Amino acid sequence: MKFDKQSYFRFIQLEKSLAGNSVEAYERDIERYVQFLENTGIKKFDQVEEEHVSKFIKTLRELELSSKSIARNISAIKGLHKFLAGERRSSYNPTQNIELPKKGKHLPDVLNVEEIDRILDAADPSAETATKLVLRDRAILETLYATGMRVSELTGLTQANIMEDQQLVRVYGKGSKERLIPIGEFALKWIDAYKKKLRPVLAQHKRSNDALFLNFRGGPISRISVWQIVVTYSKRAGITKEIHPHTFRHSFATHLLEGGADLRSVQEMLGHADISTTQIYTHIDREHLKQQHKEFHPRA
Repeated sequence: MKFDKQSYFRFIQLEKSLAGNSVEAYERDIERYVQFLENTGIKKFDQVEEEHVSKFIKTLRELELSSKSIARNISAIKGLHKFLAGERRSSYNPTQNIELPKKGKHLPDVLNVEEIDRILDAADPSAETATKLVLRDRAILETLYATGMRVSELTGLTQANIMEDQQLVRVYGKGSKERLIPIGEFALKWIDAYKKKLRPVLAQHKRSNDALFLNFRGGPISRISVWQIVVTYSKRAGITKEIHPHTFRHSFATHLLEGGADLRSVQEMLGHADISTTQIYTHIDREHLKQQHKEFHPRA
């Protein structure tokens, strides 16, 4: 059974904003799935039926894999068949009725303020080793942390979306829903410096269509490039956690709640349709409070 693995893994990386280790896990999952299908006598993806996928999932349970691993396997398989159908390499998606197992709520990884500062400071235009794109990278990192926006929202920003006088940024989120997010002076300062000193150089090819953040060819920056920027400066800052752009969003929400912001305001800024989605961050906040109690209460 042959298919363009690299194209699929690029697709899954962008679709799910996966980090390197996660991509490798997905690769292993897909290889095991393809081996199972071949052992079943299936030679083409068009021959795969829903019952084959169900048997494979049953096999994973018999192997006593963790529920998290099984969920990842199912996600990888669903992504594969979605990709094949979308690319017209398969006429049927046998996974469309197969649902992911419900997961218990888990606390997303967050960075503390000191770790955020280290990452931001790692993008230092005055450093001897700084590249010419570091000014753009610093503006991107500052914007992610200042606003908590999704990476897809950041790549869609135009210059006109930055309302400097009001210290607001206009964002178009899921379903093209518009919202205004406050943006602080720090991020605005770096955006202004980037717009004056670097963006005109990048925009010489006139392919930007007013996009705020550009790649070195003058086109709008991609999601994968933003992910690479976040990873690069996190490593330079000596952060050993697995960091991705969404980590900045999680940290933004957590730090606001730790500072006393109310849940409804955070919901509005994040663009969550349902406040229950935002409430996950109250659990993080409670963990912070418990840690503070343990550290400072004499009888903890």
